[in-house]
Amino acid sequence: MKTVLLLDERRDIAEDRFVELVVWQVPQPVRASKHLFKYRLALVIDGSCVLRYDNEAGKGDHRHFGVVESPYTFTTPEQLYADFMADVSNWRT
Repeated sequence: MKTVLLLDERRDIAEDRFVELVVWQVPQPVRASKHLFKYRLALVIDGSCVLRYDNEAGKGDHRHFGVVESPYTFTTPEQLYADFMADVSNWRT
Protein backbone atom coordinates (compact mmCIF):
# COMPACT_ATOMS: atom_id res chain seq x y z
CA MET A 1 0.00 0.00 0.00
CA LYS A 2 1.23 3.49 -0.84
CA THR A 3 0.72 6.63 1.19
CA VAL A 4 -2.59 8.22 0.15
CA LEU A 5 -3.54 11.84 0.80
CA LEU A 6 -7.10 11.75 2.15
CA LEU A 7 -7.59 15.41 3.04
CA ASP A 8 -5.67 18.61 2.31
CA GLU A 9 -7.79 21.64 2.92
CA ARG A 10 -7.60 25.17 4.24
CA ARG A 11 -10.84 26.79 5.35
CA ASP A 12 -11.22 30.43 6.32
CA ILE A 13 -13.55 30.55 9.32
CA ALA A 14 -13.29 34.28 10.05
CA GLU A 15 -11.40 37.24 8.71
CA ASP A 16 -8.52 36.64 11.14
CA ARG A 17 -8.53 32.81 11.32
CA PHE A 18 -8.48 29.61 9.33
CA VAL A 19 -8.16 25.88 9.86
CA GLU A 20 -5.77 23.68 7.94
CA LEU A 21 -6.64 19.98 7.72
CA VAL A 22 -4.21 17.38 6.37
CA VAL A 23 -4.67 13.60 6.71
CA TRP A 24 -2.80 10.76 4.99
CA GLN A 25 -3.35 7.03 5.11
CA VAL A 26 0.07 5.42 5.49
CA PRO A 27 1.27 1.84 4.87
CA GLN A 28 2.50 1.42 8.45
CA PRO A 29 1.92 3.35 11.68
CA VAL A 30 3.94 6.48 12.33
CA ARG A 31 6.45 5.74 15.12
CA ALA A 32 4.61 5.93 18.50
CA SER A 33 1.14 5.64 16.89
CA LYS A 34 -0.87 2.43 16.46
CA HIS A 35 -3.03 3.32 13.44
CA LEU A 36 -2.48 3.85 9.72
CA PHE A 37 -3.00 7.62 9.61
CA LYS A 38 -0.64 10.60 9.68
CA TYR A 39 -2.32 13.94 10.34
CA ARG A 40 -2.06 17.58 11.30
CA LEU A 41 -5.04 19.78 11.97
CA ALA A 42 -4.40 23.38 12.96
CA LEU A 43 -6.28 26.52 13.95
CA VAL A 44 -4.38 29.66 13.00
CA ILE A 45 -5.41 33.07 14.34
CA ASP A 46 -3.68 36.25 13.22
CA GLY A 47 -0.83 34.19 11.78
CA SER A 48 -0.19 32.12 14.93
CA CYS A 49 -1.05 28.45 15.38
CA VAL A 50 -3.10 28.34 18.59
CA LEU A 51 -4.48 24.78 18.36
CA ARG A 52 -2.99 21.74 16.63
CA TYR A 53 -3.65 18.00 16.61
CA ASP A 54 -0.87 15.87 15.12
CA ASN A 55 1.03 12.62 15.42
CA GLU A 56 4.61 13.59 14.88
CA ALA A 57 6.95 10.60 14.58
CA GLY A 58 8.20 9.55 17.99
CA LYS A 59 5.65 11.62 19.91
CA GLY A 60 2.49 9.78 18.92
CA ASP A 61 -0.99 11.27 18.95
CA HIS A 62 -1.23 14.57 20.80
CA ARG A 63 -2.66 18.08 20.69
CA HIS A 64 -1.27 21.52 21.32
CA PHE A 65 -3.69 23.87 23.08
CA GLY A 66 -1.80 27.14 23.02
CA VAL A 67 1.55 26.23 24.63
CA VAL A 68 0.17 23.18 26.46
CA GLU A 69 0.77 19.78 24.84
CA SER A 70 -1.33 16.79 25.91
CA PRO A 71 -1.93 13.23 24.69
CA TYR A 72 -4.80 12.59 22.30
CA THR A 73 -6.56 9.24 21.96
CA PHE A 74 -7.03 8.61 18.25
CA THR A 75 -9.92 6.32 17.26
CA THR A 76 -10.96 7.22 13.69
CA PRO A 77 -10.32 10.06 11.23
CA GLU A 78 -13.98 11.07 11.59
CA GLN A 79 -13.69 11.33 15.39
CA LEU A 80 -10.40 13.22 15.05
CA TYR A 81 -12.14 15.78 12.85
CA ALA A 82 -15.12 16.04 15.24
CA ASP A 83 -12.87 16.49 18.29
CA PHE A 84 -10.75 19.11 16.54
CA MET A 85 -13.74 21.09 15.27
CA ALA A 86 -15.33 20.99 18.76
CA ASP A 87 -12.14 22.55 20.15
CA VAL A 88 -12.16 25.13 17.35
CA SER A 89 -15.78 26.02 18.18
CA ASN A 90 -14.92 26.38 21.86
CA TRP A 91 -11.74 28.39 21.31
CA ARG A 92 -11.68 31.64 23.27
CA THR A 93 -9.25 34.37 22.26
